[in-house]
Amino acid sequence: MSQYPVSVEEPLDTEFHRQLGLFDSTMVVVGSMVGSGIFLVSAEMARQVGSAGWLLATWAITGVLTLAAALSYGELAAMMPRAGGQYVYLREAFSPLWGFLYGWTLFMVIQTGTIAAVAVGFARYFGVLVPVLSDERYLIPPIHLSPGYAVSLSTVQLVAVAMIVLLTWTNTRGLQYGKLLQNVFTTAKTGALIALIGVGLLLGWSASTVALNFDDPWTPRNPLQIAPGLSAASAFGMVMALSIAQVGSLFASDAWNNITFTAGEVKDPRRTIPWSLALGTGLVGVLYLLTNVAYLVTLPIEQVQQAPSDRVATATLESIFPGLGVALMAVAIMVSTFGCNNGLILAGARAYYAMAKDGLFFRRAARLNAARVPAWGLLLQGIWTIALILLRTYDEASGAYGNLYSNLLEYVVSAALMFYILTIAGLFRLRRTRPDASRPYRAFGYPVVPALYLSAATWILAVLFVYRATTSWPGLIIALLGVPVYLLWRGTARGPGI
Repeated sequence: MSQYPVSVEEPLDTEFHRQLGLFDSTMVVVGSMVGSGIFLVSAEMARQVGSAGWLLATWAITGVLTLAAALSYGELAAMMPRAGGQYVYLREAFSPLWGFLYGWTLFMVIQTGTIAAVAVGFARYFGVLVPVLSDERYLIPPIHLSPGYAVSLSTVQLVAVAMIVLLTWTNTRGLQYGKLLQNVFTTAKTGALIALIGVGLLLGWSASTVALNFDDPWTPRNPLQIAPGLSAASAFGMVMALSIAQVGSLFASDAWNNITFTAGEVKDPRRTIPWSLALGTGLVGVLYLLTNVAYLVTLPIEQVQQAPSDRVATATLESIFPGLGVALMAVAIMVSTFGCNNGLILAGARAYYAMAKDGLFFRRAARLNAARVPAWGLLLQGIWTIALILLRTYDEASGAYGNLYSNLLEYVVSAALMFYILTIAGLFRLRRTRPDASRPYRAFGYPVVPALYLSAATWILAVLFVYRATTSWPGLIIALLGVPVYLLWRGTARGPGI
């Protein structure tokens, strides 16, 4: 049962400084979404769907789905404008257990794993400009902890750790510092993305490439097999390939919900958060689609599929500015990933704060420091993220080292999608269980638009569980491992100390 009266407007948090206006909030949405994914994932997606038309269709579907979800979340954000956002929505719609399972998965993998991946991506692209930074140049060579796992410190890992420490420290100093960094870097990387689009469309445009890609845009070329005997070459295979390709585009478009975590610090949150969700996701969806158009007017679909290390954006710029494209793209991605991680670090700690207030996280995470920010939540998030960066996987057969966070992120794409589905299902449930609650904003197109999202997302999730079982089922298991942890935390009076 909800702890709040159903007929009374939800009270606002009073312990925070409210410093995020509409522009700031939109920058959190855009900045958290745009990292390095848009510059990389199109290669794998192109291999899966096999054609220019279907690649653009995949991105368009993702843009529509993300906007539909954001418009639905807007009602929940206006109804419950509390720090913690999605954690609070799941708690109120279903039970504290469901809120905790989301928060648990967020802390263990979704937020921290993404921060780790973005930090390492930043360091690797920094290595393009400073060659001493390399995954193979070790300060501490791999130390094997058990079969299949090791810990190390390479120069790339060191830069990634330094980035986490710097941004965590900056955000403990006060929201004004995190907000300033977010606005500056998000504006810069949005400009860089627009520049990439402009350069591709104006300077990269090749009549022969356009004819090759778009004279017959719907016929797949060399598509990957998504299962034995099944590829995008058949109608049924194309439906499956479109669904599986959503993994890349949805991952690149994720984290738009982070603004809901910061509701306690948003000015007029009942109005500002819904607008920022709509504006931010809409803008990014359009930019992502246009970015892929820029790729496809510059590079034949086969070159998109075969881009070295999947760096499609780098290949695009290199074809336009030979000898300069690699460095230009490295700078652009460094700006993008730095801003992305600032937004993720800033927002994540607010979710752990809400959990700790409910006695479902370390109790110190429920305290604000003198700058009125959850410094302990930031610190705990930073420590676990650094651990994910330092821990390595090891393949004894090949002798190759991988990254633990990379494996975990593959596992939780399906789990993250499951929580989006549950949250929007919670919108329908709350309409029934709390009909008199104040709703300053009501979900656009309700019930059709939210229902369409639920149908499409559930279909994608089902396809992933069938055709990508090795990475989908472990994500569900990671989430369910939170059940005994929840019972343990509930068994303590106020949650574990530190």
